[in-house]
Amino acid sequence: MSIKKSPWLLYALTTTLFWGVWGAFTETSDYNGTIIYIIWSVIMILPALVALKNIAWKPEIDKKSILYGLIIGLLGAGGQLILFTGAIAHGPAYLIFPIISLSPVLTILLSVMFLKEKASVKGWIGIALALIAIPFLSFQDADNQFASNYLWLVFALMVFAAWGLQAFFMKLANNSMKAESIFFYMALTALLLAPAAWFMTSEVEIQQIDWNFASISYTAVIQILNAIGALTIVYAFRYGKAIIVSPLTNAVAPVITVIISLILYKTIPHPMIISGMVLAVVSMFVLAFEDS
Repeated sequence: MSIKKSPWLLYALTTTLFWGVWGAFTETSDYNGTIIYIIWSVIMILPALVALKNIAWKPEIDKKSILYGLIIGLLGAGGQLILFTGAIAHGPAYLIFPIISLSPVLTILLSVMFLKEKASVKGWIGIALALIAIPFLSFQDADNQFASNYLWLVFALMVFAAWGLQAFFMKLANNSMKAESIFFYMALTALLLAPAAWFMTSEVEIQQIDWNFASISYTAVIQILNAIGALTIVYAFRYGKAIIVSPLTNAVAPVITVIISLILYKTIPHPMIISGMVLAVVSMFVLAFEDS
């Protein structure tokens, strides 16, 4: 399978690369989750301008396109807010992320049921390997204390549902509107939720924020990786199958994150994570040659 004949693969791999690097460095920011979200929402404007220029500044503004765009944007941005302000604030990350990272399961089920997507035997093997790899890659040692209640589980399941549904609607919308328009609405909704992120930040945290140029610039550079990855995944869904793109990007990006983190922090990953990396790399090669 050539990249030229299968542009979805180029876009999907671009997303995995950018999200993988983003994942390794995003925790090195000087700011907390809500402030990082605000900076990310502003940064989303840059690739949105590029996308709008590609369609002569004419995004679809019919009711159906606006509805799809807002649904996709709110599911994605809303999931980010719930993750940072709800799930992680109330529970152990080593249980939260494996649940959230399985969102491709929901995307695959919905795509098979409602979009009638199909894959070859080789494709299903790759999907299965990717889904198995995701919880392995999300493994963390249980060195944190459990939360006193299971409120974190409710939030984690909300993010799981939001991101699984977002990927499904992204593919569904691509059948009737331009990928650039979809991203425009994603950036718009991200900005609309920025005030909510600010109000979710405590007064103490706001007083402690150091708005220096170096910290803001560093965080912005990291978040542009996330924003570009968000744009290219829209194109990946445009040209490829949701049941292939979703597990591929969710399985391979963490591999890149782990490798970079290994270099930065000079630590050896847990055997569970190494197993996940092997499964993810194998799945990448299998899915890359899926006849889509």
